[in-house]
Parts: sequence; structure tokens; C-alpha cells
Amino acid sequence: MSIKMRILLSLVMLLIIAYLCTAFTIFNKKPVGVKCTEIEVTTKDSTFSDLFTARSITDILKQKKLNPVGKDIDSINTLLMERELSQNPLIDNVECYKTPSGKIRVDISQKTPVLRVFNGYGENFLVDNKGSIMPIVASNAFHLPVVTGHASRSFCTGKLYELGIFLQKDAFWRAQVEQINVVAGNNIEIVPRVGDHIIYLGQLDDYEKKLRRVEKFYTKALNKIGWNKYERINVELSNQIICTKRK
Repeated sequence: MSIKMRILLSLVMLLIIAYLCTAFTIFNKKPVGVKCTEIEVTTKDSTFSDLFTARSITDILKQKKLNPVGKDIDSINTLLMERELSQNPLIDNVECYKTPSGKIRVDISQKTPVLRVFNGYGENFLVDNKGSIMPIVASNAFHLPVVTGHASRSFCTGKLYELGIFLQKDAFWRAQVEQINVVAGNNIEIVPRVGDHIIYLGQLDDYEKKLRRVEKFYTKALNKIGWNKYERINVELSNQIICTKRK
């Protein structure tokens, strides 16, 4: 390559670099005195219900004297907003940030209840999808299995929580299970929504296999002979279904 061509290429490269630097400076220059016009809220991974809106988030921030609307955008502390919003028992994770148009975006990952517990110890609480205890807040917005009987907190957030996650993800059993009753020895009885019978699982070991057996039994047997023929369906033992006829 000749010396003239090298000089020409160098000049072109310098012009391109100068243009990019100028454009970057212009487009990233923040307007002076821009005020926040509104809050935009996005709820991520909301399986059942959106519990948070721009109005509800604004109300929370107003209580904390952190409402950004009308304030100079440069004076808004989004980290402080995140810290205060994360105290809400229904919020799992929250991110707040400013947009070039003068808005505050709030991205929320909310906790999702999987079980509602009314145990024999006088307690009433929710278990969320992370295996943590939640207070009873807006629980009517969720379709949840109700846990009763000898259901201790440690059992509800341990083995029973795993069953709750399975029920949440499985469309058939999510619709079918109305109540989970914990009897002596942490044995499990399930009260279904369809059919006047009790499903006895026994221990939670292999609960998924047990429920799959019941699902097949529903399809091959109860759909033909009737859903109210039996009062108890026992799948405690491996590869067996023991049914008690209704008297």
C-alpha cells in the first residue's frame, strides 16, 4: 500500500473517531432541570396476579416520603427507593432506574404463595415459592391449596413446600387439590375439588409417583364407574391403589 493511501486511511479513521465521540457526547448529554413525570411498573414472572401497580408503588413511596414524581430527576435516589420497596413482604426483588424521558421505571419480581396454612397450632400464614413464610396479604388473589392439621412451620417450609411447588407447576393437580391435611406422623391426606373422596398419600416420599398413579386411576376407572363410588383412595404403598367403597 502506498504512503498516500495510508495517510488517506488514517485521516478517514480519525474523522470516524471524531464523529463517534461527538455523537456520543450529544446523545448522552442530560437535559438540565428535567423533572420526573411518572412511575412505570413492570411485574416480572407474575404467574397468578399482578399485585403492584404504578398507583400502589406511588402510595408506598409517598408513605416513605420518596415519591419521585415532580422532583428533579438528578436528585432522585433510586437506590433508596429500592431499599424501601424491598421491605414489602410480597416483593422478592426490585430494581429502580431513570429513563431519558424523565420517568422512573420500577421492575418487580414478586413472591408467589404456593400454600395457605391454617394449622392446628392456631397459626395462619402463607408459604411462598422460595420456601419462606409470608404474612396473609392479598391472599384472595391466589388460588391456593389450604393446609390443615398437624402442619408445623418447619414441615410446611420443608417437605410440604416441595409438594406445593409441584402442585403449582402441574396444571391437573393445581386445579384438583383443594386441601392438604397433615395427620399424625406427617402423613398426608388430600381433599380434591372433584370427587367426594380422600386421597391418602401417607409419607411424602415419592409423592409425584403416587399422584401420577391416582391421575391414571381417575382416567381409567373413575371416569367410567363414577367419581363418588369410593370414599378413600390409598396410594401409600408402592405400585398399589387400595380403595374403600362408600357405604
